[in-house]
Amino acid sequence: MIYSPYTQLPTLAELRAVALTIRRRTRSRHGAWSDPGRERAPDERLLGMMGDPFDSVSDVSERLGAVETYLRDRGDRRSVFLTVYTEMTANVHDGIESGAFDDPEWVRDYLVAFADRYRTALVASERGNPAEVPVAWQLAFDASTSGDTILIQDALLGVSAHINYDLTYALRDVEIDPERPSKLRDHNRINGILQQLVDVVQRALADVYDASGYTRVDELLGSLDEEFTLIGLKEARSLAWRNAVLLTDTESRLIRRFVHWRVEAVSTGAGHFILAPSTDQSVIRALRNIERERVPMDPLREAFHRRLRERVIEID
Repeated sequence: MIYSPYTQLPTLAELRAVALTIRRRTRSRHGAWSDPGRERAPDERLLGMMGDPFDSVSDVSERLGAVETYLRDRGDRRSVFLTVYTEMTANVHDGIESGAFDDPEWVRDYLVAFADRYRTALVASERGNPAEVPVAWQLAFDASTSGDTILIQDALLGVSAHINYDLTYALRDVEIDPERPSKLRDHNRINGILQQLVDVVQRALADVYDASGYTRVDELLGSLDEEFTLIGLKEARSLAWRNAVLLTDTESRLIRRFVHWRVEAVSTGAGHFILAPSTDQSVIRALRNIERERVPMDPLREAFHRRLRERVIEID
């Protein structure tokens, strides 16, 4: 069956993301979140760790874990996304070993291709080559190094860019045929793991802020999930699959251009929304002040893993 863009009408969330992207483009390419200090020299150690493509799930797990530790030790908030992502990789790997997936070899390829999308964006950004970095990822990297975000924004910016931008192309690269229905089930299982981990990191953040004496955490957590991320993880996962279907099932240049435009517009709009959510700004300011007094990346990681020990991540 040949699909067209009209087989799936855009959701209201998607339209909001596109509208926000268009509005922001009346400013600069990256808006107010471009990193004014980006003239710094590239981190050669980081580039050495991430310069080569991943070649296996074990390679993904080991190198992402090493980079997460390296960045966290340096107080680099780009590590916050990796705290979540390394755990997702470990859980998917466990699922492969336990037989939880219909097509374990495809899932291995999927995991490597997905991680390599993040790797290439990080390397291009670190080398100072913005033209090679998806806008959603540059927003995430610039914001996390600006010192103006809070930790949940750092985590969600990475999750959003990885799903709203990278996932379409990772699916295309590993191919969704043959046996498309079983691959769709495995795709949903992987992203279900990520959804559970985002829930865990939200609870871990609540632990960190509670320990600092902040009592309004529930106000922030209550506004996250679908509203905070604009398009929501569930819809983003579905949209990535639909995009991959369009790229697979048609040779039309027009439809392919439409998909590429939609991927960039939605991922960029979602990133801008995370940076300026409709949440009470007094809550954001209070949390930012707490984090500036003591950047709680180590406590966050400890709380995250403590919460993980209390919860079994399920693969449906």
